[in-house]
Amino acid sequence: MLQPPASRLAVASWVLFDWAAQPFFTLVTTFVFAPYFASTLADNPAEGQELWGYATAAAGLAIALLAPVLGAVADATGHRKPWIFAFSIPFILACWALWYTEPGSASAVPLALIAFAIATLAIEFATVFNNAMMTDLVPPNRIGRLSGNGWAAGYAGGLVSLVIVLGFMAANPQTGLTLLGLDPIFGLESATSEGDRASGPFSALWYVIFVLPLFIFTPDAPKSAPLLPAIGIGLKNLASSLRDVRKHRKLLIFLLANMTYKDGLVALFAFGGIYAAGQLGWGSIQIGTFGILLTITGTLGAIIGGRLDDRFGPKFVLFAALFLLMVCGIGLISIDRDTIFFIFATKPAATSGLFATIPEQLFLVLGGLIGVAAGPLQSASRSLLIQLAPKEQMSQFFGLLALSGKVTSFLAPLTVSLVTLATGSQAAGMSAILIFFGLGAFLLTRVR
Repeated sequence: MLQPPASRLAVASWVLFDWAAQPFFTLVTTFVFAPYFASTLADNPAEGQELWGYATAAAGLAIALLAPVLGAVADATGHRKPWIFAFSIPFILACWALWYTEPGSASAVPLALIAFAIATLAIEFATVFNNAMMTDLVPPNRIGRLSGNGWAAGYAGGLVSLVIVLGFMAANPQTGLTLLGLDPIFGLESATSEGDRASGPFSALWYVIFVLPLFIFTPDAPKSAPLLPAIGIGLKNLASSLRDVRKHRKLLIFLLANMTYKDGLVALFAFGGIYAAGQLGWGSIQIGTFGILLTITGTLGAIIGGRLDDRFGPKFVLFAALFLLMVCGIGLISIDRDTIFFIFATKPAATSGLFATIPEQLFLVLGGLIGVAAGPLQSASRSLLIQLAPKEQMSQFFGLLALSGKVTSFLAPLTVSLVTLATGSQAAGMSAILIFFGLGAFLLTRVR
């Protein structure tokens, strides 16, 4: 029996999940805690990057192995919210544990790595089940807009949380002041990096507050089977779908395409700050400001992409996003401190202000456009999956989508590192990312 359409409050509450979860990725994974770990907790930044990579890889492997299985079980039980709740608990506890990674503590490094890996696992699993709720909330012709609004809410949540933490909590150890030139709130001490460590508990509290509407106002699918029998049913269905994968050939090709261009996107964001630091000499203030810009343009891109998705289809949006990423990627690797577009020398800046040189300004523009493309690339991927996957196996195939986005997530970063090692050039290393975007676009042409 068909469920009645969800109310606006129910849909808005579902959208808030992305707003609730994104600060973890923005603050802990990328801009605040990860740099703190590499520069302060580890013996040196190179070792910190290596250890952080191991934790990321371990979490990614676990997600790759378990997400499709959990999705299949959820399809068999029908319910999704109990799974989201179950994974929310370890996510919250793991985020909170990051506060206790004080510099000089013997347990700080292992605690940080374990807590980060657990939090990553938990929030990725919760996201699989949250995504699978979409088809019960809106009709098919509104899926693209719902997906885009969710991604936009996530980017907005990341932006607001980043401004709060960088502007009011995390201080520069040398000056003791935040990005806005203020003393940290709540008496947070810069000497022990309390502002950076607070990004973990902050992400946990933010999540608790803003995920509550999902549990209160968003309806769940009706329960269809008890848990224990559902485990057997789910595993059987998953094994069957993997055996009969030829019946879903276009879905398989799409998952391969998603795997390829998502690898490129992972590498682009992983190395973007490192590339800017090396080629342009940017420090934490410039990189933090750049991150805020990317979040703003990503929010706008997700909103625009969702509407284009409904009008022209997700495949069109994916091609447009990949084209923009490739063009801007070529532009970025053409820039260094004194040159743009590989051959044009630039004059020294007339002033010494922030982003005063032409290469820096062009880098900002191109980076902003990359943010515009990144949101629709991810949003349209999940709406295209909904068009391709059988409705009764939606959670299962969202698990496979998570698998395709994680199973080779090491490959593009490794390729960048190897090319950089072989050539001694950051630009040559970054150019390898374009191959992943191009291959992903080619595979999409085979999806009809």
